[in-house]
Amino acid sequence: MVEIIRFGHEHIREAAQIEALCFSDPWSEAGLELLTREEAVAFACMADGRLAAYAGMISVLDEGQIINVASHPDFQRRGFARAVLGALVDYADQNGIVTLSLEVRESNAPAISLYRSAGFVVAGQRPRYYRFPTETATVMVRTKKQITAQNQQKTGNN
Repeated sequence: MVEIIRFGHEHIREAAQIEALCFSDPWSEAGLELLTREEAVAFACMADGRLAAYAGMISVLDEGQIINVASHPDFQRRGFARAVLGALVDYADQNGIVTLSLEVRESNAPAISLYRSAGFVVAGQRPRYYRFPTETATVMVRTKKQITAQNQQKTGNN
């Protein structure tokens, strides 16, 4: 069984394990605690009782910064990261967050493709943003205004 639920303290240990498997500069359990704070919202995708993927953001007023999206290697390419990212986007749309932004390694083509499919566009770069190895971050944003315009183009409404 697969379900999307709110990320909580009970997911931190598994999330830290996923971080260690997926990233060269992983977040610690203490760092992942940020996803459970009041100013954060995060979702977990549970598959057969295991944490398959998670995504989280920090929001201030009408802006959200997506700070984590990851899926366990055993569950990659099965739509779980897309599901938790979608849950974040839906949350933002329903709670007055009009701009979402994130950074992604410029070499991470699968993640960039995922973000594009969710309506994000490239807004710039941050040279030497990542460590281990040093790499440029691609900055991507998704605005409610941009999504509304895209939807109007698709339906032919102006």
